[in-house]
Amino acid sequence: MSNFFFNEICILYIVKSLIIFTQGMTLLALSATLHGIRPRCYAEDNCNPTVTQSAVFFVALYTVALGTGGIKPCVSSYGADQFDDTDDTENKHKSSFFNWFYFSINIGALIASSVLVWVQDNVSWGWGFGIPAIAMAVAVAFFFSGTRLYRNQKPGGSPLTRLFQVLVASFSKFRVKVPADKSLLYETADAESNIRGSRKIEHTQDLSFFDKAAVETESDHIKGTANAWRLCTVTQVEELKAIFRLLPIWATGIIFAAVYSQMSNLFVLQGERMNTHVGNSSFKIPPASLSIFDTLSVIFWVPVYDRIIVPVTRKFTGHKNGLTQLQRMGIGLFISIFAMVVAAILELERLRIVKRHNYYELKEMPMTIFWQVPQYFLIGCAEVFTLIGELEFFYEQAPDAMRSFCSALQLTTIALGNYLSSLLVTIVTSITTRNGKLGWIPDNLNHGHVHYFFWLLAVLSVLNLGAFLLIAKWYTYKRPMGTLR
Repeated sequence: MSNFFFNEICILYIVKSLIIFTQGMTLLALSATLHGIRPRCYAEDNCNPTVTQSAVFFVALYTVALGTGGIKPCVSSYGADQFDDTDDTENKHKSSFFNWFYFSINIGALIASSVLVWVQDNVSWGWGFGIPAIAMAVAVAFFFSGTRLYRNQKPGGSPLTRLFQVLVASFSKFRVKVPADKSLLYETADAESNIRGSRKIEHTQDLSFFDKAAVETESDHIKGTANAWRLCTVTQVEELKAIFRLLPIWATGIIFAAVYSQMSNLFVLQGERMNTHVGNSSFKIPPASLSIFDTLSVIFWVPVYDRIIVPVTRKFTGHKNGLTQLQRMGIGLFISIFAMVVAAILELERLRIVKRHNYYELKEMPMTIFWQVPQYFLIGCAEVFTLIGELEFFYEQAPDAMRSFCSALQLTTIALGNYLSSLLVTIVTSITTRNGKLGWIPDNLNHGHVHYFFWLLAVLSVLNLGAFLLIAKWYTYKRPMGTLR
């Protein structure tokens, strides 16, 4: 949003978002602590909040969401901006930055899903929210302490305006013929781009319809000055082309995100019907807590990828990162297929045991929930390849002045994957429950066929991988020229 409308330096937007996030967490802590805005509870699951108390709680949640929306896309791109593209050593380390950036996020997730959950259950919700609020305040202070060291790129105006200018100019010239000699297309004579914070981009042959926006005609100038809504530079045109090229890659990430979202829905439902005891003890692990193995998988695979896989593959491919970003993403999509296959096989075996011993009405059948660990571990592995690869790819292939926007675009695949998963569940339930049947996903999974849904996701993932390979094969990489101003 900052990239498109507010035209701010990214550091200012990050600071504002950090402060907003901290305020939201503080308000959450207060809503669970202060008399008057803390709901009165009569039992563990019996609370009666007033309208005002509910309003305070939801304002706090939406404040946290607003801060998160500003932090996530900006922090990764701003961190990568600290590396000089013209310095080979720094450019080489930029790829490692994305790996360790994602690693640090999962370290935080590990602490949140273990230590903070324990605090909320055994101490109080006030401290459960208060500790993250204090941690964020410390993070803001640390971020401020390095402001003199940061490399800041000056904003180059609204990218949204530039994109619309290309669209308007190209469609208004739909009858104009693009010259065979592309050097005749309009571009500034300077070595650097006229867009502050962005390098010139070399002309590419695909999506040639938009080249019409850079064809000069007599009506393109007003009093000797080029009309920005009639005539655009090649760099402006290439900015639009770059966004269009990213969209098919972005779309393939939605299917992966639908697979990823199973950790918070069907995996949990599957786990609820399994033995949740840890060994022979009386301690029971909540099925939703098994997602910690996804986090542990990420924490395991990031160092393995950065310190072992990259150096080894670099010897064979000669690429500075070992694998290209598209190759990395493709491997992750491939691994995600096996995550669904393993989940389906586990559910098939679980149902065989249920049928053999007539465990249909048993709430927890005697099969340990830890059989789910492999499917969580595989998704964590796929996450390291696909999501980190996407994060780096969208940063590198975005126009220089639109990197935060493209990082935000990549993050939307997670939300859309959740929506897609919900849509698939709705469609499957509607079809499979006809004529009074229980369907694939009934309330009691012992009577269901949830493995069919996992097979469906596996098939969709195979088709998605095929589409990704075709898109990747024909993808045209951005070719920047010159240096950033």
